[in-house]
Amino acid sequence: MKVELSKFKVKQGKSKVVDEWMKFLHDHMENVLLTLKDEKIYIETIFREKNGENEYLYWYSVQGEGGINVENSQHEVDKVHLKYWYECIDEEVPHVDMTKEVVMIQEPIRKLMT
Repeated sequence: MKVELSKFKVKQGKSKVVDEWMKFLHDHMENVLLTLKDEKIYIETIFREKNGENEYLYWYSVQGEGGINVENSQHEVDKVHLKYWYECIDEEVPHVDMTKEVVMIQEPIRKLMT
């Protein structure tokens, strides 16, 4: 099982597009959840931070091994998701992978995930 938290900088002026992106994910949650199954992602959460002129999105996930990469997905919802990603995420600013220290998942839940 892999647990990750990563921070990505949003491009300047793209806050309203991020609003659209998050609304798109909410509005298409049934299809989003189908893609997570293929990616073997058990939990995925997006957090948003606005700090003055800077904005960041944080991705938290708990996932199994051997899932497909979102870039290889055939799901239409993933194609739209990636379109928003490329428009909004400032890839010139390196993302930050947080260091995992402790994972606390109760055993019955852990068994269900594996």
